[in-house]
Formats: sequence, C-alpha cells, structure tokens
Amino acid sequence: MSNSNLFLKSGFVRAPLQNGVGRYVQQLQRIVLKFCKTHGGSRGMRDYIEQDLVDFAKQNPGVVVYLKPRRHRSPVVVAEYLNGDRVWMSMHNKTQTEVTKWIEVLRTQEGDIASTRLRKYQHTDYPSVQGPWSPFTFKDPELNTVQLPDPKFGANNRLPMSATEQLRIMFEKQKLSEKDLKTGE
Repeated sequence: MSNSNLFLKSGFVRAPLQNGVGRYVQQLQRIVLKFCKTHGGSRGMRDYIEQDLVDFAKQNPGVVVYLKPRRHRSPVVVAEYLNGDRVWMSMHNKTQTEVTKWIEVLRTQEGDIASTRLRKYQHTDYPSVQGPWSPFTFKDPELNTVQLPDPKFGANNRLPMSATEQLRIMFEKQKLSEKDLKTGE
C-alpha cells in the first residue's frame, strides 16, 4: 500500500450545500483561456474561441470568461470554483472538439476532486455485513404493496394520547358500563 494519500487533502463525498435539492447552483465561477495568437499548439484553442466561446458564454451566464493572449506559450485553461479550487489544464495541440469537451468537463464538475482522498462518514473496527441502519430498516414489508393513502398506515401512533382523547375514551367506557348495568338488571 502506498503512502501517497498522506499528501492529498481529505474530504467526504457530498453535494456542495445540498446543491440541486432546491435549485442548482453552478460551481464553476471563472474560466481563463490562455493562448498564443501565433503558436501552432494553440490552433485548437483559437478555433474554439472564434466559433464556440460566444455560445458557451450565452449558455452559462454565471461563469466569467477571461481571454489572456500570451506570446510563445502553450495554451492553458484555468477553472476556478466556488469552493476555492483551481484546476489547471494544458490544451497543447488539442483540436477544437477536444477543447470543447474538456471545457464541458470543467463546467460540470465541482472542483479539483481528483486530488481529494475520499473518506467515509462512519468508521468501525467490526463492520457489519448487513449494512448501515436506515429509517426503513424495521418497517412493515406490507407497506411496500399497500395503496396509499391508507388509514392503517396513515394513523399517527407516535404522539402520546391527548387529554381530550383520553376523556373521550373514558366517556365511551362509562356509557358502555351504564348500558351493561341497565341490561343486567
């Protein structure tokens, strides 16, 4: 086993701020396209900028796009995310379609997840073969096939009986006992 994971930051698998539960917030905040106007390795990046960049900016209004021309340098894409991660990717000698695909990958991920050592939420020295407990572990299997709403399963039997309910039951018992006394005599 390697000790290379000691140098990686650790984290849990999660959706940032429960993203997508209420509404979706795109995690890509800023993208910087660095390229050379004359270098041959930047041809795919220049073609992407000329043909597809305006459409990308229209489809993603929450992403700030910067163009940074540099002389005699290899093309690079730098993506910055809401959680502070920065992902740097070389686009040297990539075609326009490859650049489009890699920018789409950067747009859809939540940050630099490749350099994160994933941890579990629970740990035990004696793991169970049955799996973790969930609220549905001890539920009645009949609940899987019943047509809802059903009064049997819809009854709230978790709350204690209210005083009004107790008085009503006592009154019903008293009426029954009086009826039994009258019929018994």
